[in-house]
Order: sequence, then C-alpha cells, then structure tokens
Amino acid sequence: MVVYPLSEGQFTVDQTKVFVPFDASKEQLAGRPAGSLLVEIQPFVVKTASDLIVLDAGLGYEIEGELQIHRQLKARGIQPEQVTKLILSHLHKDHMGGIAYRTSDVIGQESVWDASFPNATYYVQRAELAYASATSSSSYLPSLLEWLSRYERVVLLDGATTIDNIICCEPTGGHCPFHQAIWIREEGQTVFYGGDEAPQLQQMRHRFVAKYDKDGKKAMQLRAQWWETAAVEHWQFLFYHDVANAVYQR
Repeated sequence: MVVYPLSEGQFTVDQTKVFVPFDASKEQLAGRPAGSLLVEIQPFVVKTASDLIVLDAGLGYEIEGELQIHRQLKARGIQPEQVTKLILSHLHKDHMGGIAYRTSDVIGQESVWDASFPNATYYVQRAELAYASATSSSSYLPSLLEWLSRYERVVLLDGATTIDNIICCEPTGGHCPFHQAIWIREEGQTVFYGGDEAPQLQQMRHRFVAKYDKDGKKAMQLRAQWWETAAVEHWQFLFYHDVANAVYQR
C-alpha cells in the first residue's frame, strides 16, 4: 500500500468551532483567541492493489475555485474521478466538508451539490449520520448532511464492518458517540486511521483526557490500547491533525 497525506494546511480553532487558516511563518499562536488549538487538516488517500481510498474529506476549502483536496490528489497524479472509496470516521465539519461542493445557488432553494468523488462509494456509520443530522451544533453542516443522507452512492454501516476483506471499520465512540476507526490490511501491512481519537502522535505517547472528546476517558483508553497493539503488529498510523507527523510507522 502507498499512503499520501492531502493537507489543507494549518488552522486554529477555539470554542466557536470556526477553523481559521494559520500561517506559522507570519503569525504567532499567542495572537489567536485564548484556548485556540493549532491543528493540521489532513485527509489521506491510500492506494491498494485494487482501490484508491480517501479517509475523511477535509473542510472543503477551495483555492481559485478548486477544492484543495482535488489539488492535492492531482499533485500526486490522481484524478478525483479515480477515487473508488471515501470512508468517513465521523461527520464533524472539518472531516466531511469536502465530500461535495456547491455548483450553484438556486434562489429560494437549497444549494446544489456535486459529489467530490463521483465514482466513489461513500461509507459512514448509519448511527453517526442520524446523530449528526439530529444535533444542533456548529460542529456540523446541516445542508451537507442532508445531501449525504440522500446521496445514492452512500453505504450506511451498522456497527463493525469488513469491506472487501481488507478494510475494517469499527465503531469506537470516544470522540463522538458513533465515531469509527479504520484499519486497512494488505500483504502484511496495516494502515490505521483513528480519526479524532488518534489525531496526533503526541496523544499516542502520553495518557491524558481531552476536553473536546465526548468520552475522554474512553478515547484515552483506546489510544493506549492501539499504541500497544501497534508496537507488536507494526501499524502505520495516519494522523489527521498533526502539524509535523502525518504518517508514523510504529
């Protein structure tokens, strides 16, 4: 397998849940509101023998009218139409904002959306979509969630699921109630993506409860369990929010 990070850049986020671009060459974190966290927004594409799998979809930000995630794919010689699967760890806006893009605004009607990966099957936990759609929070994008719920190429997973014998999706429920972790195993190699329950390398090495997790204690326990197992099985970790370590071999 080959893994490519698809970084959208660095951002700060505070209690408002607004992601503000951050340029470390020009700015200081101290200049941002108190409590701001500095994070990378970094989906991944995994190339297997038969698939191009995108893991989470970023914020959906654009540069000159083109999605950043599309630019990143093309820079690696991959066209968005070649992606065969998109797997979502959960539906917070910084992980699913790039699943589709607006093609026009119709007066008096909802925005018109097109799938960012038109030939891909989208995978998400059924309970996560139901929960996100019913929750009033600035962490979610209601119009995009509604689009996803109607999209004909989405597969709603019911609990732990194995896809094509190499992809394992397992509900974990630490960061949000129906969050899932993803393992891709092929030819003796294991790629592990823990979404926001394993977002940065430092969180794997140090035991602490994060305030932004729904069940911080459970997320901490999961990280410890994964880190220990990975040492034996030699997983390749993918860190969505790590500004320095996108991919780490344990």
